[in-house]
Amino acid sequence: MIKVEVSAIVNPTEDIKRVSLAIFNMFKELETAVDESMPKPRIVGHGDIESLFTMHNLLRQERQLDTARTQLNKGHSIDGLSTDFMLNKQVATVNRLNFPAIEEPLGSIHVTITASSEEELEHLKDWLAPKTEDGVPLIDLDVNDI
Repeated sequence: MIKVEVSAIVNPTEDIKRVSLAIFNMFKELETAVDESMPKPRIVGHGDIESLFTMHNLLRQERQLDTARTQLNKGHSIDGLSTDFMLNKQVATVNRLNFPAIEEPLGSIHVTITASSEEELEHLKDWLAPKTEDGVPLIDLDVNDI
């Protein structure tokens, strides 16, 4: 079973609705809430594989499969059951994807994807951001293959 967790801080100079919109633009099926228990409010969201459909489509539209796969592999956990990466929240407000190299000054959208097994996580990575040759996916998994 795939679980998706997303969070982003809301700085005093930012509007909670705009940060929520940035997350919604990337993860339409995510259930979000505002966590105000920290010094800065944080938008947090939880979902499943359906939460990744928009990102799946955007990666293909924007031809960022190689970049996404690199980020998924870079964030791979030691136990092989999860991966994490960041997305630029300002770029996400306009329905675009950008993977920042480091945490941005205003904060990034943090994403953690957890699977039940290493094999399931590998299948998810192959579905979300498959290996490519000259920018063309070598495989095209259906979400039901995960």
